[in-house]
Amino acid sequence: MQASPAVYFLLALAAFVVVVAGMRAADALLVPFLLSLFIAVIAAPPLFYLKDRGVPSGLAMLAVIAMIIILGMLIGWMIGGSLNDFTKNLPLYQERLTAQSGRVIQWLQGQGVQLEQEAVRAFFNPGKAMAMAGQVISGLGNVLTQALLILITVIFILVEATAFQSKIQAISSDPDASLARVKAITESIKRYMMIKTSTSLLTGVLVTTWLWILGVDYPVLWGVLAFLFNYVPNIGSIIAAVPAVLLAIVQIGLSTALWTAVGYLIVNNLVGNAIEPRFMGKGLGLSPLVVFVSLVFWGWVLGPVGMFLSVPLTMTLKIFLDGYESSRHIGHLLGTKEGN
Repeated sequence: MQASPAVYFLLALAAFVVVVAGMRAADALLVPFLLSLFIAVIAAPPLFYLKDRGVPSGLAMLAVIAMIIILGMLIGWMIGGSLNDFTKNLPLYQERLTAQSGRVIQWLQGQGVQLEQEAVRAFFNPGKAMAMAGQVISGLGNVLTQALLILITVIFILVEATAFQSKIQAISSDPDASLARVKAITESIKRYMMIKTSTSLLTGVLVTTWLWILGVDYPVLWGVLAFLFNYVPNIGSIIAAVPAVLLAIVQIGLSTALWTAVGYLIVNNLVGNAIEPRFMGKGLGLSPLVVFVSLVFWGWVLGPVGMFLSVPLTMTLKIFLDGYESSRHIGHLLGTKEGN
């Protein structure tokens, strides 16, 4: 007796729930692995570039690993102290924000605007917003404590990548066609990641410079946060800007906070709407709804790290689906109207 489509749908839904539950339970292992994969994809082009220029594989691997270690130590040195200081001072920042929001509400009441403080804070509580920023930054700090595990995993992934082509040739009935398809997919993924990483780095540098000029504390920390969340179009820039703007209110004042917000707006519009589309192309876009859903889903499954990995993971899935005729229509559903 053949099962009905509804039964197949329920079985698929049950399997999806089991897989997601397993991912949440195994996030302590899954997060370092996905971060390692993310770093390996970025590090693979320099590795293959050195090999194509005649550098021996072992020497090329050592050079790339040394580059990763140096960059990791530099990032840890730049933001390690800021992470500790911000986490230590977070309760004080929350108290100040709550007190300032209370004074604003009282001023509005004095102007004849009828507001209940508890009702307003139920919908808008800057102290809770700062606490959420602290959770995101705490997740970033947890990643730094797993640096050795991530580095070892990156090394194994890069070693495996060098032998991947021969494995495809060994298992495929049509090696040339399979290699061409795999190469096209991997080239699209590497191109996307390299362009996105370059524009994210530019965003981080510009944000750091602007906040340093304004005198906002921990400018490098907020620059790293802007770099990470630039991988999430539109929504990511808002998430990255919130803690810096709130800190500017507490530390300096409302006028500096407004200039901070203006700086983020200019930088993200310049990079996201002017520079990035010139190199990215129309075919490598995601629907805003897909971006939002992936942000919520991966953030819920993997925590703060999953938030900035959400779009790279979804974008990789879209590129993979676009690489096969049978699944291309699903990839089109994930993309923007212009990209289709």
